[in-house]
Amino acid sequence: MAVTQLKTAARGASTDAGDIEQTVRSILTDIEDGGEDAARRYANKFDGYDGNLILTRDEIDAAGEQVSPQLKDDIRYAYENIRKFAEAQKATIGDFEIEVRPGLFAGQRAIPCNAAGCYVPGGRYAHIASAMMTVTTAKVAGCRHIVACSPPQRGQGVHPAIVYTADLCGADTILAMGGVQGVAAMANGLFGLPSADILVGPGNQFVAEAKRLLFGQVGIDMFAGPTDSMILADDSADPEFVAWDLVGQAEHGYNSPVWLITDDRGLAERVMARVPALIASLPEMNGRNAAAAWRDYAEVFLCDNREEMAALSDRIAPEHLHVQARDLDWWLGRLSCYGSLFLGEETTVAFGDKASGTNHVLPTSGAARYTGGLSVHKYMKLVTWQRAAPESVVPLAEATARISRLEGMEGHARTADIRVEKYAAIRQANQHVATGR
Repeated sequence: MAVTQLKTAARGASTDAGDIEQTVRSILTDIEDGGEDAARRYANKFDGYDGNLILTRDEIDAAGEQVSPQLKDDIRYAYENIRKFAEAQKATIGDFEIEVRPGLFAGQRAIPCNAAGCYVPGGRYAHIASAMMTVTTAKVAGCRHIVACSPPQRGQGVHPAIVYTADLCGADTILAMGGVQGVAAMANGLFGLPSADILVGPGNQFVAEAKRLLFGQVGIDMFAGPTDSMILADDSADPEFVAWDLVGQAEHGYNSPVWLITDDRGLAERVMARVPALIASLPEMNGRNAAAAWRDYAEVFLCDNREEMAALSDRIAPEHLHVQARDLDWWLGRLSCYGSLFLGEETTVAFGDKASGTNHVLPTSGAARYTGGLSVHKYMKLVTWQRAAPESVVPLAEATARISRLEGMEGHARTADIRVEKYAAIRQANQHVATGR
């Protein structure tokens, strides 16, 4: 097996992690010590906003009036897809009880978190899809209180489309606060909010670092790095589709890796030749991001066959994986390491990012080797319980005592011993009654 690299990334994944951690840790400490006053100071400093932090019902309704009917229809279309998929996911888990041995019962309960904090990126653009992905799944999971937190536009407030979407999807509270201060407010239960049990949603590197540092105090969806995307293509793929799909994902950011893996050199060469012109056709900021990502982080690999392509894909474990090749069922059965899989040119990563129903909060930086993306399951705790009938106690306790003593846990053993003593006597008395002796 031989893999030829036709395009090499000029730079590897890197961040100013140390500086970011120090900055974020300082802000989190200030807000933990200073509470709401400290959070307000950071909101004024970074958001340039001094309006209501907790939106009123009137403000939410007024925001909805600013959203066009067509956009409302589009949001509802996407929301319904996401909700239906989340409901189907929830149906795959549930409560159960099993009799492990006669008289020994064990069970599982699926219990949603009480309070979820959903961060929705904002500012220059309205990331309404992130509101749908995070708030809808929390609502379907059954969280009792859901906060949607989004940075306000300077001097204006949260983008009306985000407010409308968060409200539609089931947010109980909308918090007009961005960045580390917004995350800290949800985690610490400021401004009358319940302290979040879990924090979810994408954000910039400061938001991601805040969630990482708070992990343990609260749950989080995942440790997030720059978004990434891969295409697996054979000679049946349309080079124009492949090129655009790479460019479309590269526009996420200057450090967003994209990969093309193919077994057709001609396809690879046509795609690489086409990408620069497509990038040049984008609006300035989008094009600048895509150009940097393509130059510094994109890689193109030529493999001998599809098995080699699949093996390389699984080693990289991309966040988004798009197959544009023959025999899609083979790829579906073979591939195992990805955040979300897109099969055929008829779909594209943008569909999943915005409206098709699957969640777009996905594992990055190779984390798809061991975890999946955000789902209703992430908001739910699978807890266990047990009970034992008297007749099952003695053999269970005797085995427990012997195992405990082997492990040097004498206190554990004695909690079992006293049950052997009591329930052996009960069983013996019951046997005497049964035999009439």
